[in-house]
Order: sequence, then structure tokens, then C-alpha cells
Amino acid sequence: MENNFNMVAKTLFGFEELLANELKQLGAQDLKIGVRNVSFVGDKGFMYKANLALRTAIKILKPIKTFRVLSEQDLYDQVYKMSWDKYMKPTGSLAIDSTVHSNVFTHSKYIALKTKDAIVDKFRDTTKERPNVDLRFPDLKINVHIDRQVCTISLDTSGESLHRRGYKTATNIAPINEVLAAGLVMLSGWDGQSDFMDPMCGSGTILAEAAMIACNIPPNLMRKEFAFERWQDWDVDLFETIEESLLKKTRDFHHKIIGYDKSPSAVSKAKANIKNAHLDEFITIKHEDFFKTQKAGEEKLHMVFNPPYGERLDLDMEAFYKDIGDTLKQGYPNTNAWFITSNLEALKHVGLRPSRKIKLFNAKLEARLVKYEMYEGSKKAKYQN
Repeated sequence: MENNFNMVAKTLFGFEELLANELKQLGAQDLKIGVRNVSFVGDKGFMYKANLALRTAIKILKPIKTFRVLSEQDLYDQVYKMSWDKYMKPTGSLAIDSTVHSNVFTHSKYIALKTKDAIVDKFRDTTKERPNVDLRFPDLKINVHIDRQVCTISLDTSGESLHRRGYKTATNIAPINEVLAAGLVMLSGWDGQSDFMDPMCGSGTILAEAAMIACNIPPNLMRKEFAFERWQDWDVDLFETIEESLLKKTRDFHHKIIGYDKSPSAVSKAKANIKNAHLDEFITIKHEDFFKTQKAGEEKLHMVFNPPYGERLDLDMEAFYKDIGDTLKQGYPNTNAWFITSNLEALKHVGLRPSRKIKLFNAKLEARLVKYEMYEGSKKAKYQN
């Protein structure tokens, strides 16, 4: 199709397969998995859909030009040659961000500046007017990516990172990023067919993402704005049609989603965020210390959580992780428990053997997502039955 074009969805390390799978289910074509990104082909409507519906994407870029660069002058000349009037008005505003992996170009801010100069000079030379730089609300957000001698210029279709869903107004000391939370829930295999629990729920992010996955609610419905809404070819009718078709695919959920936290302030923040997300009919949050709780009922329980880690909190990590293992062992039979930690040393004190370990990054910290399967009675009894 003539109206199709290439796009690149960026993600976190370890989520590439998840993102490719999400794109495939949405109907993307020609998928190629990279490191922290997946490239694909679609049209304008699909670009809108991807921004609204992808849970594990941080940003969606639309590459418009690729060329070789050997010097700063090359970069300036190539950017100057481009037809920028197709993308913005001379009186508009722009912002540029850049990533650089090269021996020749070492300073990404300088590359952004050089790109800006070329665009501004082009407009000034051809129209006698010049666009301004607006880092917060630009009409056009441009991404420059230099890998050795290859430079790719892309339009940023998303604007602010897609992890900013719009439902979080209150956060705690160490809030988990929404894309990370969604990815953990997806990697855990949560399908909405059982009760779900986050026993250390903080500001409620994992709970909100789990509820949206269970009900198939698009994660970015509440965002104030996407970058493409300021483009010259913005089609509000098409956008609303896409939004409506996604909303028709939501589904009912017949189980419970429960959050505990022992901090009263975390509980009130989580409740506020869940209410903002219009998910309070699915999620119950209680002021409880997980280590003093037991599972209610016989039904299967799916648990995903992000325990506090020593960087920001004053905890005896060994004792803390031992308590996690003891509580799971004694109080939570018939439970699949998953949690993420960057304290790989403390993990040894859980006292249970994980059935899975997945390497991820939580911000800059290398982490593991681990799974513990708690059986009804002993494992031995399970196999005898």
C-alpha cells in the first residue's frame, strides 16, 4: 500500500519479543526485532493505534531520511537539503533529541544543535521566517540517531514517553515505570483468568496495568496529547474512529485484583491513582503488612510485585527476602508468585527455588524477574495426586 511507511517502536531491554507480539496482534506488517526496539510497517491510522494501544512501547518513531555522515558538515548539509516545509510551518516550533554511537560524533547535544541550525537556516533562506525551539510543547519533535556513519532522522510520533499514561498523579519514593509494570505482568503470563495480587503495591501501578490487560483496555486513552496531534496532516476523525474500534474490543473481568501496602500514605496514593484510571470497580486496595497475611480462599492466585530495594530504603535485605519466602511458603498455597529485584544477593535468602528467572533492567539497574510456584500441600503430594 502506498500510504504505508516504516516505524520504530522503542522499548526496555528484555521486552522486545513482548512488543513484537503486541504489534503483530494489532496488525503491524514486516516486523523486525532489534535491541530495545521493533521496526514495523503501517499507515497513519496504525500509527495512531500503536500509540494508543501498545503497553510495552516507550516511543514510536517515524524515520523520514537515512544517510551516511562522516563529519558535522555532512550532517548539516543533508539535513538542510530535506523538505522541512512538508512537516511544519516556518513559524512553528521544534525540539530535537539525539542518540549517538560513534567515534567521530561524541556529543549528542551538539548533534541536536547542528540539526536545529540546518532546519532553521533552511526556513530562513527560503521563507525569511524561522521556527523557534520549544522543548516542552513543540509542533514537531525530531529524533536524530547516529550509529557509526549512519544517521537516521525520524519524527517522534508520541511526544512525551508513552509510559506517562496520564492516570498517575501521586507517586511514592521509588515508583515503577508503567511500561515496566505492564511488561512484568505480561511476562508473568497473566491472562485475567484468576485473582491477581500485588502485596507491596506502592502507588498502584502494577495493579492498574494488570486491570487494563485483563479488560483489554488501551493503556494510553487518558494521555493529554500525542506529538502527531500537532502535525500538519493530523486527522481527528480518523483518530476517533481508531479509538472507538479499540474500545469495542474491551472485555469483562470476573475475578478480583487486590493490592496491599503497609504504608498508609502508599495506600491513599494507590487509591487515588486507581480512581483516576477509572479502574476502581476492578481493584481493591487494603492497608496490610504482607508478612502478616494469608491467602483467602482455595482459588488459584497470580501474584506480581516489586519489593522495595536497599538503594532507597533502610531495610535488612536478607531478613526481608527471607520473610517473603516464608510468607509465600506458609500462607499462599496454589499461587504463582513473580517479583522483580535488582538485589541479586538478597534473592538467595528467599529460601525457595525459582522456576524461572528473566534478566531485565529496572531503570539503570540490572534486575531479575523471578517466579516461585507455591503448590497446594507439598510438591510431592501434588505429583502423587
